[in-house]
Amino acid sequence: MKNLKSKIEKYWNRKEIWSTDRQIQDGVIETIDHIEQGAIRVSEFLNGKWIVNEWIKKAIIMYFSVRKMNLVKLGPLEFYDKIPIKNRFKDKGIRVVPHAVARYGSYISPGVILMPSYVNIGSYIGENTMIDTWATVGSCAQIGSRVHVSGGVGIGGVLEPIQASPVIIEDDVFIGSRCILVEGVLIEKEAVLGANVVLTSSTKIFDVTNEKPIEMQGMVPKSSVVIPGSYPKKFPSGVYHIPCALIIGKRKESTNKKTSLNEALRTHNIVN
Repeated sequence: MKNLKSKIEKYWNRKEIWSTDRQIQDGVIETIDHIEQGAIRVSEFLNGKWIVNEWIKKAIIMYFSVRKMNLVKLGPLEFYDKIPIKNRFKDKGIRVVPHAVARYGSYISPGVILMPSYVNIGSYIGENTMIDTWATVGSCAQIGSRVHVSGGVGIGGVLEPIQASPVIIEDDVFIGSRCILVEGVLIEKEAVLGANVVLTSSTKIFDVTNEKPIEMQGMVPKSSVVIPGSYPKKFPSGVYHIPCALIIGKRKESTNKKTSLNEALRTHNIVN
């Protein structure tokens, strides 16, 4: 991939010739093909941390200039876009329920189930993950294996700035209904997020399992059970409550990784 990376980096600042130079176009298209096949990905776990492959994000941005607008018809449905729709799901071992849509240049592993949902370019979805009804997986979002993304979840995308990290959800995570995860937040392995948890890079996350709360941002630690909360903040016009997230406990090692959200929350006396 070194030659491909060098080609993308070389022409990144030559925007005026992206749509006309055949050599650039071939390199960009080849890069997107590799993403589609799972040979490369926007973000990967190396040496104990997640790193961003900026050159791949650059190639995705360049792809929009390389591609031409094209009419796509699916029965009575009509689309007009630059990026093709993913296909051959049967051959790839992916279950796709109408009207789920995934863009070419996203990688979806065997065993994944797509309920009516949307998966954008550059994203990665690991084996046996469920993307439930009306969930959206934004550009470059990275989702691990055996993850359950519940109905109506919004996972934000990111292409620019180039150095920005995408949303990353590690293996065996449960994301409750209507959660919103944006701005490169990291959800570590086996975490459980209750319904309506909203996390941005600046959202305060409080671990309230000890006598004194521990504050963090941008990351939910491994096996954490998280629910929405709020905290008071003083403004010139008065005191108002700001949304936050509360870590109320840890998912037990004995708990099946495919546990339901209710089972995980019941352990911590949040539901009856």
